Amino acid sequence: MKTLWRIVDANLNRLTEGLRVIEDLMRFGWEDIRYAEEVKKLRLDMADLFKAFRERLIDSRDAGHDPGLAISQTLAADGRRTTEEIIAANFKRTEEAARSLEEYLKLLHCYQAAKEVEVKRFKLYQLEQAVVRQSWRRKRLRCLDTDIYGITASEYSLGRSNPEVVQMMLDAGIKVIQYREKEKKMAEKYRECVAIRDLTAKYGTKLIVNDDVHLALAVAADGVHLGQDDLPVAKARELVGEGMIVGLSTHSPEQAREAVRQPVDYIGVGPIYRTFTKKDVCDPVGLEYLEYVVNHIDLPFVAIGGIKEHNIGPVIRKGARTVALVTEIVGAENIGKKIKDIRAAIARAKEMVEDVSNPNDSGPGRKDYPADETGCR
Repeated sequence: MKTLWRIVDANLNRLTEGLRVIEDLMRFGWEDIRYAEEVKKLRLDMADLFKAFRERLIDSRDAGHDPGLAISQTLAADGRRTTEEIIAANFKRTEEAARSLEEYLKLLHCYQAAKEVEVKRFKLYQLEQAVVRQSWRRKRLRCLDTDIYGITASEYSLGRSNPEVVQMMLDAGIKVIQYREKEKKMAEKYRECVAIRDLTAKYGTKLIVNDDVHLALAVAADGVHLGQDDLPVAKARELVGEGMIVGLSTHSPEQAREAVRQPVDYIGVGPIYRTFTKKDVCDPVGLEYLEYVVNHIDLPFVAIGGIKEHNIGPVIRKGARTVALVTEIVGAENIGKKIKDIRAAIARAKEMVEDVSNPNDSGPGRKDYPADETGCR
């Protein structure tokens, strides 16, 4: 009998410890009051349920002779790399512990307590689903926490393969890569995407597939980017689920406002300048549309279209945090150096914004905006 109570004690500790780990993440990491309160309530409810058994639980405990510690010390299977892995591992720990509690409480003739634990177990399943979905949403909203959004274009890559070019971009610190190849056959696109997926996974870089939802799913990409004439966003979201990023190209305030009403995680804003990398591209939308998005649209966005090192300044100064440069990067002889130069241009543009934003600074450090190639200031 004491052995059974020892099992119950171990699993109760396992369950409440797992809930505490999740609660701490909700409270301090996410600062999400709703989920922190739900997890805390469940933890306290479980503690209350076992108050009547506390003396027997403490009496049965023998942590000093638990072989589980020695086993754990020799295994590396419990390594964690992300908060998502922490969430998954601790929900599974609590659910498994709850199931074990149910079974052994029945052997101890505590049937009613076992049934109450069963109710809590199903609550755990529901809570896990809600928290994981929230985790997906939070992760998707961070999809553009980067400066440069890399895009493949083998036609302009100086004879280098897409995987070769992507390797160079990754070595230069690019954190988002979009695979965009309009003319290639599906078999070739699939082979290239598999190779690029392997590379991006090693570097912790997001892989976005342009246009093709099925290709994105086939290679387990992080996301898919759609055009206005591609599969409707709602249908794409239905196919890819909530764990995958969905981006959408927009070219006008009307399209941006409509994107906000769709299950979209970010939008493309452009083409800012004239571009020839796409055959069906619309006319440039200019900096005016970019400024509209900065001031009115509450979605992450990437500025795209004809952006080069020499004209990136106005784009940054108008408020773009993430920019896509295609031929400027893939067509460079030295991709690593080109990306370094682009980042230097971004830094200079940001310095100008900081100087101009300080109206009291009239000293020699004050800079004015130089005109860009279109004459815009």
